[in-house]
Amino acid sequence: MNFTVKILLTIALILSIAVPFGAFAAGEKTKGRYKTALAANAFLFFGTMLFAVCVFFNGPAFAAETASQATQTSAGLGYLAAALSTGLSCIGGGLAVSAAASAALGAISEDSSILGKSLIFVGLAEGVCLYGLIISFMIIGKL
Repeated sequence: MNFTVKILLTIALILSIAVPFGAFAAGEKTKGRYKTALAANAFLFFGTMLFAVCVFFNGPAFAAETASQATQTSAGLGYLAAALSTGLSCIGGGLAVSAAASAALGAISEDSSILGKSLIFVGLAEGVCLYGLIISFMIIGKL
C-alpha cells in the first residue's frame, strides 16, 4: 500500500474522532447535540472502515494468496475476533454497570436494606464482560 493511502486513512480516522467533538461543542445549546455527534462519528468511522476494506482487499494480489498466507490471514482474523468480542462486551458491560451502580447507590442511600438486591443487578451487568472473555478464550483455543 502506498504512502498516500496510508496518509488518507490516518486523516480519515483522526477526523472520525475529532469531528463528533466539534459537532457536540457546536450544538451545545441545542437539544440534538448527542444525535449529531453520534451520527457524525458513525458516518466517518464506518466510511473510513469501508474505504480501508476496499483498499486492502482489492486486486489480484488478494485473490492469489498462497496456503501459508491464507493460514496467517485466518489466524489474524481469529485474533481480531477474540479482541472484538472481549472489547465490545466490556464496553457494554461498563455501560450497564455505570447505570446499575449509580441507581443502586441512590437506592441504598434511601434504604440500606436493599443492598443485597442491588449488588445482584451490578453483578449481572459485570457478567456480560465475563461472557465476552469466555468467547475470546474459545476462539483462541480453536486457532
